[in-house]
Amino acid sequence: MSVIFGDSRGWVVDAFQLTDRGYTRCSCYTGNETSHFKCHFKKECFQVSTSHHGVSDTASVNAGHTDTKTTHTGCKKRKRKRSELNQGEIDSLIFHEKIRPVIFEGTRALVDSARSLGYLNGLRNADKAPLPSHECRLAALCEMAKELPLVDAGAQLLVDEEGWTSHVDLFSQVAESRADWATVVQLMGEDYIIPPHATFLLSDFTRMQPLVQYGAKYDLIVLDPPWENRSVKRSRRYSSLPSSQLKLLPVPLLASFNCLVVTWVTNRPSHLRFVRNELYPHWGVQVLAEWFWVKVTTSGEFVFPLDSQHKKPYEVLVLGRYRPANVTSEAPEMSEVLVEDQRLIVSVPSLHSQKPSLSEVLKPYVGGEAKCLELFSRNLQPGWTSWGNEVLKFQHTSFFTLTPLEEQADISKEGTLTNNCSLRVND
Repeated sequence: MSVIFGDSRGWVVDAFQLTDRGYTRCSCYTGNETSHFKCHFKKECFQVSTSHHGVSDTASVNAGHTDTKTTHTGCKKRKRKRSELNQGEIDSLIFHEKIRPVIFEGTRALVDSARSLGYLNGLRNADKAPLPSHECRLAALCEMAKELPLVDAGAQLLVDEEGWTSHVDLFSQVAESRADWATVVQLMGEDYIIPPHATFLLSDFTRMQPLVQYGAKYDLIVLDPPWENRSVKRSRRYSSLPSSQLKLLPVPLLASFNCLVVTWVTNRPSHLRFVRNELYPHWGVQVLAEWFWVKVTTSGEFVFPLDSQHKKPYEVLVLGRYRPANVTSEAPEMSEVLVEDQRLIVSVPSLHSQKPSLSEVLKPYVGGEAKCLELFSRNLQPGWTSWGNEVLKFQHTSFFTLTPLEEQADISKEGTLTNNCSLRVND
């Protein structure tokens, strides 16, 4: 069960179960032969069992307000006076103090409820296996593919009922899977697992035309932009995008009327103001609510001290509805579920910085048959359309465990896939 508990404050969700959906049965086609596997995302990716900087749940969840000017345990850096804070830091502090009671009280209540159901009890039942370390080169390939001509040929079948198509144009056409189960496919010399009925476009920000030409209108659009910040610039872990460039995203061409638009935002108030005051109005999206993703350990502790000056254990989501002024008079009449403000999504985060899937918590607001799109995605979801320059990153087989089904009696041990979809049995 992916949603462990929910009430008026929000939800506790199992991010591993949300990620693992749709992979129970996995098939691989080699010539005229088909192999079937049990497939699961590696659970050790979600085993965040301790808080950072040694701050425990006693200090951060069950205790009262801590001094926001106190440095981390063991830190010898000089304390800065409040007068030394720059304007951005002052804005961040004001924002944090405003939402702190919601985060603190809501998380405490939700975690307590989840613990009463046997969740967030600190059990560590995952294998002590090394974390996947596959080097993703997709963004670099997308950069090189910018020189290739775009093909106005609609979508292409990556996986159909008969098997998978080996010759596909990943960088200039939308790819579809029509299979009712997950499928292992080889793309660019690497094996990836495609969930059932997933659609995706692997491309650079400047080459989104095939997604628009695909012609679908979506009832839910989730965006996880690569926001600019100092730590990203220093680490160079991924390319960031200036806020002004986000206005170029073709959201109005992709959204159905009343589409729910959800944007992940960093904790910088300037980014939040930009989304609320510039980006959403530019698209014709009416702001409805701010939600918070609260990251906790497997024991229910905040992953960072709640009042840390450096990293907070929460991130913000801005929710709105696409309601352009020029079509209001022709807008279809529809019943609408109220989107409540300041709700919490509490989960154990992935060690690879994956955001939790919002599919289950947003279902009451968009309906079970909604067409869903994720922009700047790094993984696929069953039944969703996904776009990004690393859209297949977490679909690589190194992030999954595959076990032959029992009917394949000739192989009885757990194994891993080789490049020709045969199993290499682990000793």
